[in-house]
Amino acid sequence: MAKEFQVTYDCADPGALAAFWAQALSYRIAPPPEGFPDWTAALTAWGVPPENHNDRSAITDPDGRGPRVFFQKVPEGKTAKNRVHLDVRAAPGLTGDERMAVLEEEAARLEGLGAKRQYRLEPDGMDEGIIVMVDPEGNEFCLD
Repeated sequence: MAKEFQVTYDCADPGALAAFWAQALSYRIAPPPEGFPDWTAALTAWGVPPENHNDRSAITDPDGRGPRVFFQKVPEGKTAKNRVHLDVRAAPGLTGDERMAVLEEEAARLEGLGAKRQYRLEPDGMDEGIIVMVDPEGNEFCLD
């Protein structure tokens, strides 16, 4: 049986990065524990100081199929290229001009959310074509 896993990002602003990726992946911010109306109420009840309320955040797949994505605040900034990155499957099964048009449309949507385009790799017979982007904190990902 396969193991369940989550993807974890070290970041400067967990709440903002979680909000970006929730929209990018059509995920949702993880709901607060049962009995609490929101995360502020839960964190306050647990004695977490207000200045630490944005130290963590998580998003989940509303359909329960994809992995949980967790964001944790760290003091240091990003200094090098990611060794692991997400491929956001925006055009599965599409090829050629149709594929690239769908990827361009998704790239424009994500740019509106704060992502930045790095470059576009054209279909070349071996690869189907992708657009390489970075999220609002500079983490690389591909539109595939």
